[in-house]
Formats: sequence, structure tokens, C-alpha cells
Amino acid sequence: MDRTARLYEIERLIRHHGHVGRHALMARLEVSRATLKRDLEYLRSRLHAPIDYDPDVNGYRFGQPMSGRAAQRHELPGLWFSESELTAVLMAHRLLSELDGEGVISRHLAPLLARIESLLGQGAEASWRDRVRILGTGKRLASGRFFERVGQALAQRRRLHLHYMSRNRGEATERDVSPQRLVHDRGTWYLDAWCHSRCRLLRFSLDAIEQAVLLAEPARDIPLADVEAAMDAGYGAFAGARPHWARLVFSAQAARWVAHQQWHPQQRGRRLADGRWQLELPYTDPTELVMDLLRHGADVRVLAPVALARQVRERHAAAAAQYPQETDAMNSSVATGGR
Repeated sequence: MDRTARLYEIERLIRHHGHVGRHALMARLEVSRATLKRDLEYLRSRLHAPIDYDPDVNGYRFGQPMSGRAAQRHELPGLWFSESELTAVLMAHRLLSELDGEGVISRHLAPLLARIESLLGQGAEASWRDRVRILGTGKRLASGRFFERVGQALAQRRRLHLHYMSRNRGEATERDVSPQRLVHDRGTWYLDAWCHSRCRLLRFSLDAIEQAVLLAEPARDIPLADVEAAMDAGYGAFAGARPHWARLVFSAQAARWVAHQQWHPQQRGRRLADGRWQLELPYTDPTELVMDLLRHGADVRVLAPVALARQVRERHAAAAAQYPQETDAMNSSVATGGR
């Protein structure tokens, strides 16, 4: 049993039995008295575990919290996470920290952020946290003020009046909405809401909100199952209830990593006899799917539907048109000094 496991086992045994004797601990952990002594000292001095030796019971038990800490149930800091746990905690920490620009964290979310900090560990033992970095490119930051307003409307089940810039049409609109849920996708926050102007569920990007006013009217409640059915069938942030299915084939080289990626929760994939990877997934609006396919260039081919294949082909052709053959000739002339 390594030291990490021993530390948790010591805590578990004391918490479960109330007190545990030295010999019982040594036998359970299969360690010498010197090793047990070092483990107990580490728990006390480095992880602030209030473990005392009680001569009345001839064993170790939890005493008063050390260093004036609040007299709450002691928990070991989460220094040893699984991959999914580590990702979840660090993502939560990062997302909460990014909202601090306009005071939202300091007023409402600071206790939650402090709790995550305690889970991540403090002092020297938290230094590993600085060696873990979660990258996010192209993220669009939402205004903390509007994020707070949306969160308030969700919590109080009230309507919002939005001034919203529709990027697809390039025009500003005003509308009343009933917020249903917040969605975070690829570094961007979205609001799924019932739009009272369009009389249907729509997805709004929080960074496109130019003004948000909390209204007195109660929000229209849509069952979450209906929200999920209407909004989650699409690909990426694009919602819709009537999906199309894309059938893609990736080269054998690209299959080495694509086969391990999740493009959509409902995707279906299989390896072909020649090593290529066939992937089928649903989408409603092709915009985001086309952008992801363009990243793979010649390593992916769209087999169906025809309309999606046409869009990818046209985008590739438009990109190639940005680099005419004259550019190659000019580069060649520069390389040879114009000779």
C-alpha cells in the first residue's frame, strides 16, 4: 500500500471506529511503527488533520481542529483525483475565476470558489495544481453583469428582457424570454430560453447580449425533458429537434485519434477493414460541423448527406482560391533572388 492509500486508510479507520490503536493501524497498513509515526505526522502538519493520541482509549482519534480552523468535519484535500474528477474540479475553478471581472464571484460565488480551493489543496502540496493547465482557444467571455442577471432569472424563475445582437443576421433585436437553463460549450456560455416573440425555444449566446433587464413576470416553465428534446439533438451549440445524420470516413492516420474522440453523445463509429474510421452523428445546423470537418482537411470525407458534402467541398474550394498558382510562382521567385 503506497503512502497516498495509507493516508486515506488512516482517516477512514479513525472516522469509522472513532479511535484506533497503534498496533491495529500498523497491522492494517502493514507498516512499521516508524512509518506509521511519519504518516501521522504528515497528516497533522501538512494536511491539518486534527489527529490526537488519547491515552484513555489507547488509540488515535480526531480531536479539535488545528490552527483555529472552523470546527467542521475534517476532510483530506483532494490531491489525488481521477482524470474525470481532476478535469471537473479544475474546469469549475477556471470557469468561476473567469467571472470575477465585475464582482459576481466576490458577492455570490466566493464561498464555492473557496471550497474548490480547499479541495485542490493548499500550500506546498498544491504546487502540482500550477503544473496542470486547461487550454481553451477562441472562448468568448460573457459579461459578468449579464451572467449574474441570467442566473438570477433562472433561480427566481422570472422573465428577462434582452437587447440581443443576432450574428447570423447582423441585426439587433429586443425580446422577452423565459430562461430554462445555462449551457457551456467550447468556451462559450449560452442560455436556452423560451422566446415569447418567436413562441419557441431558442439558444442565446451570452456574449451577444447587449442589455438584460429582469422582469417581474414569472417565467414560462418548460419541462427539462422537453428542453433537452428540443435543444440537444443538434451538433455543438446549434440546437434543433429534427436532426440529419452525417456519415463520415476518416483516413487510417486520422483514425488513430478520431476513434477516441466524442463528437456527439449519440455518435456511432466503427473501424473499417483498411484501418479507416467511419463515424455517424446527428446535426441540425451544419455550421459548426462543417468548421470541425475543415480542420481535418483531406483526412476526412463526407459520404452523406449530399448537401453536407457539397458545403464542405465548396468551403475547401473557396479556401484554395485564396492561394492561386501565382502565389507559388512569386514565392519561387523570391527564393531564387529573382534570377
